Amino acid sequence: MDDIQKIVGNNLKYFRYQSGLSQEKFYEKYGLNSKYLACVERGEVNVTIDFLANLAKVLEVDIREFFNPTPDRIIKKRRIDERK
Repeated sequence: MDDIQKIVGNNLKYFRYQSGLSQEKFYEKYGLNSKYLACVERGEVNVTIDFLANLAKVLEVDIREFFNPTPDRIIKKRRIDERK
């Protein structure tokens, strides 16, 4: 079970980054609990299908994408000075 939680968490993090929102802004914008969602991104908790369905709607992705184990979804953080 641990592996699927990590896959879901990594995909959530990937889609959140693709949305261009920091964790804080993402949580604030969608009224989500920041501590809980951070645990989800780290693969530490088991989430419900309803929760994933809501996240998929917010992120405008198919819910099946959360279960995609594609290893090429690399999250690249740009330094602040590179954003100019």
